[in-house]
Amino acid sequence: MTVLYEDNHIIIVNKTASEIVQGDKTGDTPLSEIVKQYLKEKYAKPGNVFIGVTHRLDRPVSGLVVFAKTSKALSRLNEMFKGSEVKKTYWAVVKERPPKDEDELVHYLVRNEKQNKSYAYDTERPGSKKAVLHYRLIGRSQYYYLLEVDLKTGRHHQIRCQLAKMGCPIKGDLKYGFPRSNPDGSISLHARRIRFIHPVSKQLIDVEAPLPPGNLWNGFEFLTTDLPQ
Repeated sequence: MTVLYEDNHIIIVNKTASEIVQGDKTGDTPLSEIVKQYLKEKYAKPGNVFIGVTHRLDRPVSGLVVFAKTSKALSRLNEMFKGSEVKKTYWAVVKERPPKDEDELVHYLVRNEKQNKSYAYDTERPGSKKAVLHYRLIGRSQYYYLLEVDLKTGRHHQIRCQLAKMGCPIKGDLKYGFPRSNPDGSISLHARRIRFIHPVSKQLIDVEAPLPPGNLWNGFEFLTTDLPQ
């Protein structure tokens, strides 16, 4: 965990792929507790420190997570996330080139709680939720393609599920059809940038997370013109 932005009301951190945002059945220390401890030590606070979870990132995903430091910021951020007022941009590494270099994907996702997995359909199904994202191809390396994804809705495993449905499962994502896992158990999906109007100061907050270390993320040639077909 690295702190990328902090003020009196919010703190934004760059999570590693192994960290969990909130406690779960593994019993591993969640990021929310790590951030609490960080604040407690930094400000030598006696007693409990308030930290509010405003959204989640799947455990194998790296990148930006926003926490609230006050209950006022938490309630406002919760409303902003619900109302799609927080703009989130992800980078995803895929093996297969997408059918189009840029497109909007619209699917209807059905979540299977037992499997902790979502299934994407082209038409509405009972219990389905509409999922919308926009992607564009921004880089390529010898073996992989780099997609930039803007989320329009926030559904369970949305990017993982929709890209797999398109025929481009994310590198390392066994659950959604990639043939091999990544050595560290991560999937190659990174919450790269987050933009929103600060819930209290009303200033624009625009934070970008550095890329995970390693040759994979740093080996891309970025595309500035249309790719040859």
